[in-house]
Amino acid sequence: MNTPFRGSFVALPTPFRDGEVDFDALDRVVEFHVEKSDGVVVCGTSGESATLSDYERRSVIEAVIERVDGRFPVIAGVGTNATRSTIELAGFAQAAGADGLLVVTPYYNKPTQKGLFAHYAELAESVETPIVLYNVPSRTGVDLKPDTVAELRREYSNIVALKEATGSVGRAQEILAKTDIALLAGEDALIAEFVALGGVGVIGVVNNVAPREVAELCRVARPGGDAARTAELVHFLAPLCRDLFIETNPVPLKTALAAMKLCSPEVRLPLVALEPENRDRLLATLREASLV
Repeated sequence: MNTPFRGSFVALPTPFRDGEVDFDALDRVVEFHVEKSDGVVVCGTSGESATLSDYERRSVIEAVIERVDGRFPVIAGVGTNATRSTIELAGFAQAAGADGLLVVTPYYNKPTQKGLFAHYAELAESVETPIVLYNVPSRTGVDLKPDTVAELRREYSNIVALKEATGSVGRAQEILAKTDIALLAGEDALIAEFVALGGVGVIGVVNNVAPREVAELCRVARPGGDAARTAELVHFLAPLCRDLFIETNPVPLKTALAAMKLCSPEVRLPLVALEPENRDRLLATLREASLV
């Protein structure tokens, strides 16, 4: 399908300093991706949305939209584990000018497929902004099945894309066989495979540190693309994909961005700083990739 969300979308962190959102660092992080990436996602998993207050989340969404100023699309993470609060936050993001809404499956509640359909249906009927479904069972405890995705896509024209983070190529194939929804890789190590199958790109973590390479990979890995260059980029990105998840995301990511002088490594409890041996390994990988 024709989608505004094609290519490399960066799952931005939310920088902190002394326990508060660091908006100066947020500006630096955003500017780092201008003319390198195809778009950004704010207040998703990498943005520690689960530990942001409602005020902070709204402030970060608004700040990124204002900073980007139309230079590329901004997708706002508005998913919560309550349908009512998701709709309220989605309405705010729409009014603020978000180009898309990233909506994770409700976590902890463990709704059935019928409940998931009803959740997304209520949202789709309340907003006009394009919706990106987000399936990440390892985080949420619930799996949005391909049949439910296909039904949502058939019923609601503003449900346009899916970030699929099960880490399964087979799941990607099943989704693409059932629906024309735009498929975005949610597993950094599988970008090339998803795109080769017909996926449109990625919402990823590794593009925070290697934006040009990931954006290029999303182009050359397409069917009929440059197989040799795809292999080169996959080889370059593989150690980064591995070590950016050496502990829970975004702890390694923020450590990497601190080494790149973009933001503090500070995370919010219950997340804690990277273990020293893992920090050393990550920094060695960044040096090998000439990123620090």
